Amino acid sequence: MFGVGVAGLGSSLAIPSLAMSSLATPSIARAADRLVWKMATVWPKDTPGVGISAQRLVERIATLSDGRLTVQLFAAGELVAPSQVFDAVSNGKAEMGHGSPFFWAAKDPAFHYFSGVPFGLTVNEHAAWLGAAGGQALWERAYEPFGVLPFYAGSTGPQAAGWFKREIQKPEDFKGLAIRITGLGAEVLKRLGANPVLLPQDDIAAALESGTIDAAEWAGPWNDLALNLPRAAPFCYMPAFHELATSLELTVNKAAFETLPNDLQTVVRTAAQAAAIETSADFTANNILALPMLIERGTAVKSFPEPVIAALAKTSADVLTEIGDASPMAKEVHPAFIAFRKKAVAYAAVADGAALAMRARALAT
Repeated sequence: MFGVGVAGLGSSLAIPSLAMSSLATPSIARAADRLVWKMATVWPKDTPGVGISAQRLVERIATLSDGRLTVQLFAAGELVAPSQVFDAVSNGKAEMGHGSPFFWAAKDPAFHYFSGVPFGLTVNEHAAWLGAAGGQALWERAYEPFGVLPFYAGSTGPQAAGWFKREIQKPEDFKGLAIRITGLGAEVLKRLGANPVLLPQDDIAAALESGTIDAAEWAGPWNDLALNLPRAAPFCYMPAFHELATSLELTVNKAAFETLPNDLQTVVRTAAQAAAIETSADFTANNILALPMLIERGTAVKSFPEPVIAALAKTSADVLTEIGDASPMAKEVHPAFIAFRKKAVAYAAVADGAALAMRARALAT
């Protein structure tokens, strides 16, 4: 997935303290009763899907508020570095941020669960957990010590596991593999012998093409095509074991949010809800359209064989168990998440998953 921070479990377990008394209240620019806020994002300007989603979000806030609340959008590095977006929202340098919770997991590993974890929830399941099964309340509690209020802002859907120069036929094939990957996926592959590498998006294709790295994970067909990854490696493995869906977030400085009148608070909530629907639809539609383009360019779309999936599953379970015991908040979130996932898996077996399998059989030619 798109990444801005340091990958790996070690960084995820570091939990710096941040006292509530140290949180700054943002200064809010006012013109009569009109407010001008800032939104810092982790995305380069005009990044397909995620960057455009942030742009639409600020436009919708301005429209729904009839101009009473306008938000200045700052792409990655324009106001703060991508890795500093959460801190900027926390300390009031920006009233809003746009990113994904796993970017800030060094603050508390519990944040991982609100982005998505290996063998986690689908788009619909994650939205259901947040919106109707207690996940949102846990998310707000996780961010509360930092003075930040989170809103779900959509999902990438199932991503690609990565682009590989050689096929992955057994777990041992990961040994020594230099792969650009972030988050918990990086930790899982590291334990299987891979060498995770952090690279900015603009450097990925060149590094893969030159042989500096052996494989690279970015997002999915739509975004990967935009990075020209098909020219750099012949094998695209789908789906990603570590990102069945990666959730995006709108973060808001809580003190600033609480100064808004009720109708403008509703505007922000409504804009985030609209972004969630629109962004998820965007990724689904564009990935559907992009996949044939990859194949036309000679890409071999592969899936991991069962022995590889088994190794990934076992290692992922070990990583999640450690994450779930790594902080007081994680100890609370982990069992709630795992319990919901267990029920979601059982339901999917007779509903969504069964329906997709039935459709595939019915339409097979």
